[in-house]
Amino acid sequence: MKVAMISEHASPLAALGGVDAGGQNVHVAALATALARRGHSVSVYTRRDSADLPPRVQVGKGVEVVHIDAGPPTHVPKDELLPYIPLLGDRVAADWEFSAPDVVHAHFWMSGLAALNAVRLYAAGSNQRYRQSLQASRIPVLQTFHALGTVKRRHQGAQDTSPADRQFLEPSVGQSVDRIIATCPNEVFELKAMGIDATKVSVAPCGVDLDLFSDQGPAEERGRKHRILSVGRLVPRKGVDLVISALARLAEQGRDDVELVIVGGGGTADDLAADPEGRRLQELAREVGVADQVVFRGQVSRDAMPGIFRSANAVVCTPWYEPFGIVPLEAMACGVPVVAAAVGGLGDTVLNHRTGLHVPPKDPEATATAIARLLDNPEMAAAYGQAGERRVRARYSWDRVAQETEKAYRKALRGSAAAEYSSVGGVAL
Repeated sequence: MKVAMISEHASPLAALGGVDAGGQNVHVAALATALARRGHSVSVYTRRDSADLPPRVQVGKGVEVVHIDAGPPTHVPKDELLPYIPLLGDRVAADWEFSAPDVVHAHFWMSGLAALNAVRLYAAGSNQRYRQSLQASRIPVLQTFHALGTVKRRHQGAQDTSPADRQFLEPSVGQSVDRIIATCPNEVFELKAMGIDATKVSVAPCGVDLDLFSDQGPAEERGRKHRILSVGRLVPRKGVDLVISALARLAEQGRDDVELVIVGGGGTADDLAADPEGRRLQELAREVGVADQVVFRGQVSRDAMPGIFRSANAVVCTPWYEPFGIVPLEAMACGVPVVAAAVGGLGDTVLNHRTGLHVPPKDPEATATAIARLLDNPEMAAAYGQAGERRVRARYSWDRVAQETEKAYRKALRGSAAAEYSSVGGVAL
């Protein structure tokens, strides 16, 4: 089938580690590629954020990225994109003029708005042309939220920079689309709390590139005897400060043989002076006396990440909340145990006392204790790493995720066809 994905701020081509570039970019790119391997044709529509970008980029067999002009051709923080979303939808619909998709899959709530608008405009323009030939014009829309505003407000409070309109627009998207693809069971409960019918929700997790991330291959050399690793965007909710505080507690216990490597942030490690969160984390490391044990790596190519993962005794993920979290899966695929805050999707991916250790959110003391336990019990840590690798290979390959996503597409297509049939009094168009 022909699939149109809309990912308004998260391009599959973007460099990872910036404020608005992370797991969603990986998800969209990998899912599109995996669907193409299954014989589908995928066009990923994203907002042009640079004047140098060509209109279309073929990124592999069956996958193209389409850059849509909607707002200035520069980076715009995702929480400031809402005014440009109607135009994004208009121009996506225009691109379908001669080749409409079979299904539309929106990623993030604003992409859902654009997708619904595009489908409405396309249907309005195509009614007269196609209904006479008995060809249905209703294109089903599926939605993956990646993060929910209700959860974000609960944890960030006044620090939530989402547009105020998200509070009512996001539930409206959930209620209006044909089907929702949640990434974990926890998200289904959150959707139900938003008033969304759970019967139209499928679950398909994020996945891992198992050709890239594995426990086989070289490991980067450590700077100290032990290494713990934090990977992700440098934003407060990711809780990197908690890992630094946990490291300080280990140092207070005489554990000065541990280094913390932080991967993420805009640009290179030398660019942290321009990154408010990076500066804050550097200052915290100095204040708690572990600046010489913390290494800021900035953005790192994905090809380099497996060796970095394999160099770690443990990967530590302590966000305030996490809709899913790809980093723990990548770590597990490399055979590394994970210390994870027991929040959101991390409770599903990281099995406590089997593939890693859960800790309460926002608890550096418990985080330090969990890290020390893994460092002091290398046989246990190795067993957790091996179990994690087996779990990822059994459940989280992108081919399996694409298969589950395809099932959701077909359910949406059947539902759309039934609705079209019903709306015209039993004559299928």
